[in-house]
Amino acid sequence: MQTDPLKTSSYDFTLPSELIATHPVEPRDHARLLVYDRGTDTITHSRFDQLEHFLPAECAIIFNDTKVIKARLYGYKQSGGKLEVLINRPLDAYKVNVYIRGRVKIDTTIAFENGFSAKVIALHEDGSRDINFFQDETLLRFEEVLPIIDVQGHIPLPPYMQREDEQIDEEDYQSVFAKNEGAVAAPTASLHFTTEQFETICQKHNNASVTLHVGAGTFKPVDSEIITDHPMHSEYYNITDEAKKLFDSEQKLLCVGTTSTRTIEYHARHLEQLSGEANLFLHPGNKPLRVDHLLTNFHLPQSTLLMLVASFVGVETTHRLYAEAIKEKYRFYSYGDAMLIL
Repeated sequence: MQTDPLKTSSYDFTLPSELIATHPVEPRDHARLLVYDRGTDTITHSRFDQLEHFLPAECAIIFNDTKVIKARLYGYKQSGGKLEVLINRPLDAYKVNVYIRGRVKIDTTIAFENGFSAKVIALHEDGSRDINFFQDETLLRFEEVLPIIDVQGHIPLPPYMQREDEQIDEEDYQSVFAKNEGAVAAPTASLHFTTEQFETICQKHNNASVTLHVGAGTFKPVDSEIITDHPMHSEYYNITDEAKKLFDSEQKLLCVGTTSTRTIEYHARHLEQLSGEANLFLHPGNKPLRVDHLLTNFHLPQSTLLMLVASFVGVETTHRLYAEAIKEKYRFYSYGDAMLIL
């Protein structure tokens, strides 16, 4: 299969709808695991609870400890019209970037419950909006908003699941090591770890956490014909002292998920920055500089996440791995199965 790695069309594939996972397997570490060894060009089919048997003994592991917030809110305009608000990311202490389903204009007020409300303050060409949140007309800082939406909000399941969130999703759509609130989408490769497996692997491998608050842009397909014309979304990141030490070491690094990969690789290109906004787009023309191994799920066609996978193995191999996963009926996307690239 000859493909142009810079053309968006090169990253298309057809996925049978029955392979889109709408709930995780139970227990979570019983998800399937496709292992691809680049050195031997071999594929092995296994299960996630066998992950330790495939990890190189000398590799260190980087996790993303972001915690998903209840970022989906349902409210009303003063006219009575219903609105759905999806928080994307805070822009400063008070201003929050969101997506709103329903027509709004600047100064539109959105009423939620118990005196909680929002006001639209800016409209953007990408379809997003900026809002301020209020409690009984008092302007709120974003950290004051978090405990309120924890009560009133909903887990922001990806649209392809085509269902409303359920109470079990509060546990399922969160990694066992989630700590720092701020993500509106889960770092999905992390969802497979049980507490026991996480602790066992951390005892056997040097490890550290970074934080990257996953934004709604992670699901945005690449609309441009050439992938490098795509405006990559930006997300807040922080690199801990422990992660910095592993980055500076000679150890090979395994990143759990595309989010921790982008965090480490952004730092590889901006060594003086340990926190800030990361907008790195990894693809075959912009390959990893520091990350050696990748643990990830199976991603949407023509997405930046699929292009990140191709930055490790190339477009043709990516298609071969995905074709194998489809043939073997692996489950795809956020609640789906996993792939380890060695």
